Amino acid sequence: MFNRRVVHLQFKIVKYAGTAGVAAIVDIGLFWGLSELSVPVAIAAVASFLVASVVNYTLTAPYVFQSPMSFLQYGMYLSTASLGFAINVGVTLYLSEVVGFIPPLAKLIGVGIAFFANFALNSALVFRKS
Repeated sequence: MFNRRVVHLQFKIVKYAGTAGVAAIVDIGLFWGLSELSVPVAIAAVASFLVASVVNYTLTAPYVFQSPMSFLQYGMYLSTASLGFAINVGVTLYLSEVVGFIPPLAKLIGVGIAFFANFALNSALVFRKS
C-alpha cells in the first residue's frame, strides 16, 4: 500500500515537471528568437533565463506549491534557480570535459540533476510551509 505522502510527493514532482517544461520552452524559444535577431549569445542566454524564471515562478508557486506569490519569494526562487543553473552547467562540463561523455548526454544528466536539486531547494526553502 502506498503511503499518502509518497503519492503526494510524486504528484507534486509531476506537476513541477510540467511547469518546468513550459519554462524550458520559453527559455529555448526566446533564446532562439533573440539569437535570430543577432543579440549576443550571453545577453540572449541571460534574458531568456530570466524571463523563463518569471514564467516558471508564476506557474509553480500557485499550481505546484499552492503558495501566494511575492517579490521576496521570487527573489528566493531566482536564487535557487541560479544555483540549479550552476549545478546544471557544472555537471555538464564535468561529465563532458573530465569524464568524456558526449556533450548532449552530459547535458541531459546535468538537466536531470538540476531538476531534482531545484525541486528539493524549492520545497525546502522557497515554498516551505511554516
